Amino acid sequence: MTETPSPKGEPREAWITGIGLATSLGEGLDAHWDALNAKTINVDETTFAPYIVHPMTKLSFDAQIPKKGDQRQMEAWQRIGTYAAGLALDSAGVKGNAEILSRMDMIVAAGGGERDLAVDSSIVNANIQGNADPALLNERLMNDLRPTLFLAQLSNLLAGNISIVHGVTGSSRTFMGEEAAGVDAARIALARILDGQSDIALVGAAQNSERKEMLMLYEFGDFNLKNKFAPVWERDNGFALGAGGVFLVIESKEHAQARGAKPYAKLTKVISDHARRKTAGDVTAALDGLWSKIGAVGENSAIVTGATGAAPVTAEERAFLHKHRDIPARGTATPFGHVVEAQFPLGLALAALSISRGALFPPNDKTGVEIEMAKPPSQIIVIGAGHWRGEGMALVEAI
Repeated sequence: MTETPSPKGEPREAWITGIGLATSLGEGLDAHWDALNAKTINVDETTFAPYIVHPMTKLSFDAQIPKKGDQRQMEAWQRIGTYAAGLALDSAGVKGNAEILSRMDMIVAAGGGERDLAVDSSIVNANIQGNADPALLNERLMNDLRPTLFLAQLSNLLAGNISIVHGVTGSSRTFMGEEAAGVDAARIALARILDGQSDIALVGAAQNSERKEMLMLYEFGDFNLKNKFAPVWERDNGFALGAGGVFLVIESKEHAQARGAKPYAKLTKVISDHARRKTAGDVTAALDGLWSKIGAVGENSAIVTGATGAAPVTAEERAFLHKHRDIPARGTATPFGHVVEAQFPLGLALAALSISRGALFPPNDKTGVEIEMAKPPSQIIVIGAGHWRGEGMALVEAI
Protein backbone atom coordinates (compact mmCIF):
# COMPACT_ATOMS: atom_id res chain seq x y z
CA MET A 1 0.00 0.00 0.00
CA THR A 2 1.52 3.32 -1.05
CA GLU A 3 1.04 6.57 0.79
CA THR A 4 0.74 9.96 -0.87
CA PRO A 5 2.30 12.71 1.26
CA SER A 6 0.03 15.37 2.70
CA PRO A 7 0.59 19.01 1.73
CA LYS A 8 2.98 19.30 4.71
CA GLY A 9 5.05 16.37 3.44
CA GLU A 10 3.74 13.99 6.10
CA PRO A 11 2.11 10.63 5.33
CA ARG A 12 -1.65 10.93 5.01
CA GLU A 13 -3.88 9.62 7.79
CA ALA A 14 -7.41 8.25 7.59
CA TRP A 15 -9.79 9.09 10.42
CA ILE A 16 -13.08 7.44 11.30
CA THR A 17 -15.37 10.43 11.85
CA GLY A 18 -18.82 8.84 11.61
CA ILE A 19 -20.35 5.59 12.87
CA GLY A 20 -23.86 4.36 12.09
CA LEU A 21 -25.09 1.31 14.00
CA ALA A 22 -28.52 -0.34 13.93
CA THR A 23 -28.56 -3.97 15.08
CA SER A 24 -30.38 -6.45 17.29
CA LEU A 25 -29.03 -4.51 20.30
CA GLY A 26 -30.61 -1.20 19.32
CA GLU A 27 -29.95 1.98 17.39
CA GLY A 28 -27.14 4.48 17.82
CA LEU A 29 -23.85 4.55 19.68
CA ASP A 30 -25.11 5.20 23.20
CA ALA A 31 -27.65 2.37 22.99
CA HIS A 32 -24.99 -0.04 21.77
CA TRP A 33 -22.42 1.01 24.34
CA ASP A 34 -24.95 0.55 27.14
CA ALA A 35 -26.03 -2.85 25.77
CA LEU A 36 -22.46 -4.10 25.45
CA ASN A 37 -21.61 -3.03 28.98
CA ALA A 38 -24.78 -4.69 30.26
CA LYS A 39 -23.85 -7.86 28.31
CA THR A 40 -27.23 -7.78 26.56
CA ILE A 41 -28.00 -10.48 23.99
CA ASN A 42 -31.19 -10.46 21.92
CA VAL A 43 -31.94 -13.82 20.29
CA ASP A 44 -35.01 -15.57 18.90
CA GLU A 45 -34.99 -19.34 19.37
CA THR A 46 -38.60 -20.03 18.34
CA THR A 47 -39.69 -18.21 15.17
CA PHE A 48 -37.33 -20.13 12.89
CA ALA A 49 -36.79 -23.15 15.13
CA PRO A 50 -34.58 -25.09 15.29
CA TYR A 51 -32.49 -22.21 13.91
CA ILE A 52 -31.53 -19.25 16.05
CA VAL A 53 -31.35 -15.64 14.86
CA HIS A 54 -30.62 -12.25 16.37
CA PRO A 55 -33.67 -10.23 15.18
CA MET A 56 -33.48 -6.60 14.12
CA THR A 57 -34.43 -3.99 16.68
CA LYS A 58 -37.59 -2.04 15.90
CA LEU A 59 -36.72 1.05 13.86
CA SER A 60 -38.78 4.08 12.92
CA PHE A 61 -37.58 4.19 9.32
CA ASP A 62 -39.18 7.61 8.77
CA ALA A 63 -36.34 9.15 10.77
CA GLN A 64 -33.76 8.37 8.08
CA ILE A 65 -35.92 7.42 5.07
CA PRO A 66 -38.69 10.04 5.11
CA LYS A 67 -40.47 9.06 1.89
CA LYS A 68 -42.81 6.09 2.25
CA GLY A 69 -42.38 5.34 -1.44
CA ASP A 70 -38.65 4.90 -0.97
CA GLN A 71 -39.26 2.57 1.96
CA ARG A 72 -41.79 0.45 0.06
CA GLN A 73 -39.53 -0.24 -2.90
CA MET A 74 -36.68 -1.47 -0.67
CA GLU A 75 -36.28 -4.90 0.81
CA ALA A 76 -35.63 -5.18 4.56
CA TRP A 77 -31.85 -5.41 4.25
CA GLN A 78 -31.81 -2.29 2.07
CA ARG A 79 -33.94 -0.33 4.54
CA ILE A 80 -31.66 -1.39 7.38
CA GLY A 81 -28.55 -0.37 5.45
CA THR A 82 -29.96 2.94 4.23
CA TYR A 83 -31.03 3.75 7.78
CA ALA A 84 -27.58 2.97 9.20
CA ALA A 85 -25.93 5.02 6.47
CA GLY A 86 -28.02 7.99 7.54
CA LEU A 87 -26.92 7.48 11.13
CA ALA A 88 -23.27 7.49 10.01
CA LEU A 89 -23.72 10.71 8.06
CA ASP A 90 -25.40 12.29 11.09
CA SER A 91 -22.58 11.07 13.32
CA ALA A 92 -19.98 12.62 11.02
CA GLY A 93 -21.86 15.91 10.78
CA VAL A 94 -22.23 15.80 6.99
CA LYS A 95 -25.93 14.89 6.68
CA GLY A 96 -27.49 17.26 4.17
CA ASN A 97 -24.17 18.89 3.23
CA ALA A 98 -24.60 18.75 -0.53
CA GLU A 99 -21.08 19.96 -1.30
CA ILE A 100 -19.42 17.15 0.67
CA LEU A 101 -21.98 14.48 -0.24
CA SER A 102 -21.56 15.23 -3.94
CA ARG A 103 -17.93 14.07 -3.81
CA MET A 104 -18.21 11.43 -1.09
CA ASP A 105 -17.18 7.99 -2.29
CA MET A 106 -19.37 5.04 -1.31
CA ILE A 107 -18.17 1.45 -0.94
CA VAL A 108 -20.76 -1.15 0.06
CA ALA A 109 -20.42 -4.86 0.83
CA ALA A 110 -23.63 -6.62 -0.13
CA GLY A 111 -25.19 -10.02 -0.64
CA GLY A 112 -28.06 -10.99 -2.92
CA GLY A 113 -31.62 -9.76 -2.69
CA GLU A 114 -34.46 -11.49 -0.93
CA ARG A 115 -36.72 -14.08 -2.56
CA ASP A 116 -40.50 -13.95 -3.01
CA LEU A 117 -41.13 -17.11 -1.01
CA ALA A 118 -44.81 -17.41 -1.89
CA VAL A 119 -44.04 -17.52 -5.61
CA ASP A 120 -41.11 -19.87 -5.10
CA SER A 121 -43.26 -22.25 -3.06
CA SER A 122 -46.11 -22.31 -5.55
CA ILE A 123 -43.72 -23.10 -8.42
CA VAL A 124 -42.06 -25.89 -6.43
CA ASN A 125 -45.49 -27.34 -5.60
CA ALA A 126 -46.50 -27.19 -9.25
CA ASN A 127 -43.32 -29.01 -10.20
CA ILE A 128 -43.99 -31.73 -7.62
CA GLN A 129 -47.46 -32.20 -9.09
CA GLY A 130 -46.05 -32.40 -12.62
CA ASN A 131 -47.60 -29.11 -13.73
CA ALA A 132 -44.44 -27.03 -14.18
CA ASP A 133 -43.92 -27.07 -17.94
CA PRO A 134 -41.80 -24.24 -19.42
CA ALA A 135 -44.86 -22.25 -20.55
CA LEU A 136 -46.33 -22.28 -17.04
CA LEU A 137 -43.02 -21.26 -15.48
CA ASN A 138 -42.73 -18.33 -17.85
CA GLU A 139 -46.32 -17.29 -17.16
CA ARG A 140 -45.82 -17.40 -13.39
CA LEU A 141 -42.61 -15.41 -13.59
CA MET A 142 -44.31 -12.78 -15.78
CA ASN A 143 -47.49 -12.47 -13.74
CA ASP A 144 -46.66 -13.35 -10.13
CA LEU A 145 -43.48 -11.40 -9.52
CA ARG A 146 -43.70 -7.69 -8.90
CA PRO A 147 -41.93 -5.71 -11.64
CA THR A 148 -39.21 -4.55 -9.27
CA LEU A 149 -38.28 -7.98 -7.90
CA PHE A 150 -35.43 -8.67 -10.28
CA LEU A 151 -34.10 -5.14 -9.80
CA ALA A 152 -34.50 -5.41 -6.03
CA GLN A 153 -32.30 -8.48 -6.07
CA LEU A 154 -29.37 -6.50 -7.46
CA SER A 155 -26.72 -6.11 -4.79
CA ASN A 156 -25.78 -2.59 -5.84
CA LEU A 157 -29.26 -1.26 -5.08
CA LEU A 158 -28.25 -0.65 -1.46
CA ALA A 159 -25.73 1.88 -2.71
CA GLY A 160 -28.34 3.22 -5.13
CA ASN A 161 -30.89 3.72 -2.38
CA ILE A 162 -28.34 5.46 -0.16
CA SER A 163 -27.53 7.77 -3.05
CA ILE A 164 -31.22 8.56 -3.66
CA VAL A 165 -32.22 9.03 -0.01
CA HIS A 166 -29.11 10.71 1.38
CA GLY A 167 -27.61 12.38 -1.69
CA VAL A 168 -24.25 10.57 -1.62
CA THR A 169 -23.29 11.00 -5.26
CA GLY A 170 -19.53 10.52 -5.55
CA SER A 171 -18.10 7.29 -6.94
CA SER A 172 -19.89 4.09 -5.96
CA ARG A 173 -18.60 0.53 -5.60
CA THR A 174 -20.38 -2.62 -4.42
CA PHE A 175 -18.42 -5.72 -3.47
CA MET A 176 -19.84 -9.22 -3.15
CA GLY A 177 -18.15 -12.15 -1.45
CA GLU A 178 -19.65 -12.49 2.03
CA GLU A 179 -17.25 -11.61 4.88
CA ALA A 180 -14.36 -10.90 2.52
CA ALA A 181 -16.43 -8.22 0.80
CA GLY A 182 -16.58 -6.25 4.05
CA VAL A 183 -12.81 -6.46 4.40
CA ASP A 184 -12.25 -5.28 0.84
CA ALA A 185 -14.70 -2.41 1.21
CA ALA A 186 -12.66 -1.01 4.10
CA ARG A 187 -9.34 -1.87 2.47
CA ILE A 188 -10.13 -0.06 -0.78
CA ALA A 189 -11.56 2.97 1.01
CA LEU A 190 -8.43 3.28 3.12
CA ALA A 191 -6.11 2.81 0.14
CA ARG A 192 -7.89 5.52 -1.85
CA ILE A 193 -7.67 7.99 1.03
CA LEU A 194 -4.01 7.26 1.77
CA ASP A 195 -3.17 7.56 -1.92
CA GLY A 196 -4.92 10.91 -2.20
CA GLN A 197 -7.57 9.59 -4.60
CA SER A 198 -10.36 10.28 -2.12
CA ASP A 199 -10.97 12.72 0.71
CA ILE A 200 -14.04 11.15 2.33
CA ALA A 201 -15.89 7.85 1.97
CA LEU A 202 -18.98 6.08 3.27
CA VAL A 203 -18.27 2.38 3.88
CA GLY A 204 -20.50 -0.36 5.21
CA ALA A 205 -22.97 -3.20 4.82
CA ALA A 206 -26.31 -4.54 6.01
CA GLN A 207 -27.82 -7.89 6.86
CA ASN A 208 -31.36 -9.08 7.52
CA SER A 209 -31.23 -12.20 9.71
CA GLU A 210 -34.92 -13.09 9.35
CA ARG A 211 -34.75 -14.62 5.88
CA LYS A 212 -35.91 -18.20 5.50
CA GLU A 213 -34.09 -18.72 2.21
CA MET A 214 -30.77 -17.69 3.80
CA LEU A 215 -31.32 -20.06 6.70
CA MET A 216 -32.01 -22.81 4.18
CA LEU A 217 -28.88 -21.92 2.20
CA TYR A 218 -26.64 -22.01 5.26
CA GLU A 219 -28.28 -25.23 6.48
CA PHE A 220 -27.11 -26.92 3.27
CA GLY A 221 -23.57 -26.20 4.48
CA ASP A 222 -24.32 -27.17 8.11
CA PHE A 223 -23.51 -23.65 9.30
CA ASN A 224 -26.59 -22.76 11.35
CA LEU A 225 -26.59 -22.75 15.14
CA LYS A 226 -29.51 -24.92 16.24
CA ASN A 227 -31.87 -25.45 19.19
CA LYS A 228 -30.26 -23.37 21.93
CA PHE A 229 -28.15 -20.23 21.94
CA ALA A 230 -24.59 -20.39 23.28
CA PRO A 231 -21.82 -17.76 23.27
CA VAL A 232 -19.52 -18.08 20.29
CA TRP A 233 -16.58 -19.61 22.20
CA GLU A 234 -18.80 -22.31 23.73
CA ARG A 235 -20.02 -23.75 20.41
CA ASP A 236 -18.86 -26.84 18.61
CA ASN A 237 -20.24 -25.55 15.32
CA GLY A 238 -22.69 -23.03 13.98
CA PHE A 239 -23.51 -19.35 13.71
CA ALA A 240 -26.70 -17.50 14.54
CA LEU A 241 -27.46 -15.00 11.79
CA GLY A 242 -27.48 -11.44 13.06
CA ALA A 243 -29.37 -8.44 11.73
CA GLY A 244 -27.65 -5.11 11.38
CA GLY A 245 -26.68 -2.10 9.36
CA VAL A 246 -23.14 -0.79 9.91
CA PHE A 247 -21.67 2.22 8.12
CA LEU A 248 -18.56 4.30 8.71
CA VAL A 249 -17.48 7.69 7.44
CA ILE A 250 -13.74 7.55 6.80
CA GLU A 251 -11.85 10.65 5.69
CA SER A 252 -8.39 12.11 5.45
CA LYS A 253 -7.04 13.93 8.47
CA GLU A 254 -6.72 17.15 6.47
CA HIS A 255 -10.30 16.99 5.24
CA ALA A 256 -11.63 16.29 8.73
CA GLN A 257 -9.62 19.11 10.29
CA ALA A 258 -10.66 21.57 7.60
CA ARG A 259 -14.32 21.08 8.50
CA GLY A 260 -13.70 20.82 12.24
CA ALA A 261 -14.74 17.17 12.55
CA LYS A 262 -13.93 15.27 15.73
CA PRO A 263 -12.59 11.77 15.01
CA TYR A 264 -13.45 8.58 16.86
CA ALA A 265 -10.19 6.88 15.92
CA LYS A 266 -7.59 6.47 13.19
CA LEU A 267 -7.78 3.63 10.67
CA THR A 268 -4.11 2.82 10.11
CA LYS A 269 -4.08 -0.37 8.08
CA VAL A 270 -6.39 -2.96 6.48
CA ILE A 271 -4.95 -6.15 4.98
CA SER A 272 -6.51 -9.33 3.64
CA ASP A 273 -5.70 -12.92 2.69
CA HIS A 274 -7.42 -15.89 1.11
CA ALA A 275 -6.15 -19.12 2.65
CA ARG A 276 -6.63 -22.26 0.59
CA ARG A 277 -8.20 -24.03 3.60
CA LYS A 278 -7.17 -27.40 2.26
CA THR A 279 -5.42 -28.66 5.36
CA ALA A 280 -5.84 -28.13 9.09
CA GLY A 281 -4.09 -25.00 10.31
CA ASP A 282 -4.38 -23.01 7.06
CA VAL A 283 -6.53 -20.32 8.70
CA THR A 284 -4.25 -20.08 11.73
CA ALA A 285 -1.27 -19.66 9.40
CA ALA A 286 -3.08 -16.98 7.40
CA LEU A 287 -3.89 -15.03 10.56
CA ASP A 288 -0.28 -15.40 11.71
CA GLY A 289 0.83 -13.90 8.41
CA LEU A 290 -1.58 -10.98 8.67
CA TRP A 291 -0.50 -10.34 12.27
CA SER A 292 3.12 -10.07 11.18
CA LYS A 293 2.15 -7.34 8.71
CA ILE A 294 -0.33 -5.36 10.78
CA GLY A 295 2.37 -3.34 12.52
CA ALA A 296 3.72 -2.89 16.02
CA VAL A 297 1.31 -4.05 18.70
CA GLY A 298 1.68 -1.92 21.81
CA GLU A 299 1.09 -2.49 25.50
CA ASN A 300 -2.51 -1.22 25.56
CA SER A 301 -3.79 -3.25 22.63
CA ALA A 302 -6.96 -5.29 22.25
CA ILE A 303 -8.60 -7.52 19.68
CA VAL A 304 -12.13 -7.41 18.28
CA THR A 305 -12.95 -10.47 16.21
CA GLY A 306 -15.94 -11.50 14.15
CA ALA A 307 -15.31 -15.22 14.76
CA THR A 308 -18.49 -16.87 13.50
CA GLY A 309 -18.72 -20.12 15.46
CA ALA A 310 -18.59 -22.21 12.29
CA ALA A 311 -16.29 -25.24 12.31
CA PRO A 312 -13.44 -25.67 11.66
CA VAL A 313 -12.49 -22.02 11.04
CA THR A 314 -13.41 -20.74 14.50
CA ALA A 315 -11.30 -23.42 16.18
CA GLU A 316 -8.36 -22.38 14.02
CA GLU A 317 -8.91 -18.73 14.86
CA ARG A 318 -9.10 -19.66 18.52
CA ALA A 319 -5.70 -21.36 18.17
CA PHE A 320 -4.36 -18.08 16.79
CA LEU A 321 -5.86 -16.10 19.66
CA HIS A 322 -4.30 -18.50 22.16
CA LYS A 323 -0.87 -17.39 20.93
CA HIS A 324 -1.84 -13.85 21.95
CA ARG A 325 -3.85 -14.75 25.03
CA ASP A 326 -2.36 -11.86 27.02
CA ILE A 327 -4.15 -9.41 24.70
CA PRO A 328 -7.83 -8.88 25.65
CA ALA A 329 -10.13 -10.14 22.90
CA ARG A 330 -13.84 -9.68 22.24
CA GLY A 331 -16.02 -11.75 19.91
CA THR A 332 -18.83 -9.86 18.17
CA ALA A 333 -20.84 -12.99 17.35
CA THR A 334 -22.00 -13.47 20.94
CA PRO A 335 -23.90 -10.16 21.29
CA PHE A 336 -24.65 -9.47 17.60
CA GLY A 337 -24.76 -12.81 15.83
CA HIS A 338 -23.01 -13.27 12.51
CA VAL A 339 -23.77 -10.35 10.18
CA VAL A 340 -21.82 -11.78 7.21
CA GLU A 341 -20.91 -8.85 4.90
CA ALA A 342 -21.21 -6.44 7.84
CA GLN A 343 -18.93 -8.57 10.06
CA PHE A 344 -15.75 -6.58 9.41
CA PRO A 345 -17.35 -3.10 9.35
CA LEU A 346 -18.98 -3.99 12.70
CA GLY A 347 -15.56 -4.82 14.14
CA LEU A 348 -14.18 -1.51 12.91
CA ALA A 349 -17.14 0.37 14.36
CA LEU A 350 -16.80 -1.26 17.78
CA ALA A 351 -13.05 -0.69 17.80
CA ALA A 352 -13.46 3.01 17.01
CA LEU A 353 -16.28 3.33 19.54
CA SER A 354 -14.23 1.66 22.27
CA ILE A 355 -11.22 3.87 21.64
CA SER A 356 -13.40 6.99 21.66
CA ARG A 357 -15.00 5.93 24.97
CA GLY A 358 -11.63 5.17 26.53
CA ALA A 359 -12.49 1.58 27.42
CA LEU A 360 -12.97 -1.87 25.96
CA PHE A 361 -16.44 -3.25 26.57
CA PRO A 362 -16.48 -6.15 29.06
CA PRO A 363 -16.04 -9.82 28.15
CA ASN A 364 -19.14 -11.94 27.65
CA ASP A 365 -17.49 -15.33 27.88
CA LYS A 366 -17.02 -18.10 30.45
CA THR A 367 -14.30 -20.02 28.62
CA GLY A 368 -11.42 -17.65 29.29
CA VAL A 369 -10.86 -16.59 25.68
CA GLU A 370 -12.00 -13.08 26.59
CA ILE A 371 -10.23 -11.40 29.52
CA GLU A 372 -10.73 -8.11 31.33
CA MET A 373 -8.97 -4.92 30.24
CA ALA A 374 -8.46 -2.24 32.88
CA LYS A 375 -6.58 0.36 30.83
CA PRO A 376 -7.97 2.41 27.94
CA PRO A 377 -7.06 0.77 24.61
CA SER A 378 -4.71 2.73 22.36
CA GLN A 379 -4.84 0.14 19.57
CA ILE A 380 -7.45 -2.40 18.57
CA ILE A 381 -6.79 -5.08 15.98
CA VAL A 382 -9.94 -6.10 14.11
CA ILE A 383 -10.05 -9.66 12.79
CA GLY A 384 -12.46 -11.08 10.27
CA ALA A 385 -12.38 -14.70 9.13
CA GLY A 386 -15.07 -15.87 6.75
CA HIS A 387 -17.09 -18.94 7.63
CA TRP A 388 -16.08 -20.42 4.27
CA ARG A 389 -13.43 -18.18 2.69
CA GLY A 390 -11.40 -15.05 3.31
CA GLU A 391 -9.41 -13.54 6.16
CA GLY A 392 -8.80 -9.90 7.05
CA MET A 393 -7.22 -7.73 9.69
CA ALA A 394 -7.22 -4.02 10.49
CA LEU A 395 -5.43 -1.72 12.90
CA VAL A 396 -7.54 0.98 14.57
CA GLU A 397 -5.65 3.45 16.78
CA ALA A 398 -6.25 6.35 19.12
CA ILE A 399 -5.41 9.82 17.83
